[in-house]
Amino acid sequence: MGGTPVIAIVDYGMGNLGSIHNMLNRIGADSVVTSDPGVIGSAGKIILPGVGAFDRAMESLRGLGLLPVLREKVLGERTPFLGICLGMQLLSRRSEEGTLPGLGWIDAEVVRFRWDDGHAGLKVPHMGWNTIEVRTPSPLLHDMYPTPRFYFVHSYHVRCADEGCVLATARYGITFHAAVVQGNIMGTQFHPEKSHKFGLKLLQNFAEMSA
Repeated sequence: MGGTPVIAIVDYGMGNLGSIHNMLNRIGADSVVTSDPGVIGSAGKIILPGVGAFDRAMESLRGLGLLPVLREKVLGERTPFLGICLGMQLLSRRSEEGTLPGLGWIDAEVVRFRWDDGHAGLKVPHMGWNTIEVRTPSPLLHDMYPTPRFYFVHSYHVRCADEGCVLATARYGITFHAAVVQGNIMGTQFHPEKSHKFGLKLLQNFAEMSA
């Protein structure tokens, strides 16, 4: 994939960085794991992974001085951006899990799984493979395998105010927003790096997007 701009995988101490980097290597995409604002500022695409608590993640991004460069790249330069799991939740305005504001790049909030007594046997976190239903056409899921299945691990889910931002849904007791899109900003609640051929195809689609 010669000539493709470098994909910066943001290292803020909260993500499954090595697996993402390895999968990108498998498809020949040039990527770098970094917490350097200068490297992120020169990247052609950005991935923000995330596993853990919402407030700690926002504190880490702020403490590393990454918020200004991310804002400039994503909102100013419209650099293709992919948030994964907690990285997708950080796109929202707020989360029930914490008290700090999120990035606010998508009009959404993050809420804990809740359902009626008819689903009392379902456990939180939602963990394991689940199919998704694509709601909005997007290059991120272009030419995806039939019946796309991805691996999830999460107790909270994003709830978009605008259905037009919902890229895909999944069902676990309720139908929830499993992937989001707003222009150059994309997010997946599931883990592409744990989702075998489906995740590999998604990351390839992201790597091949026009910067």
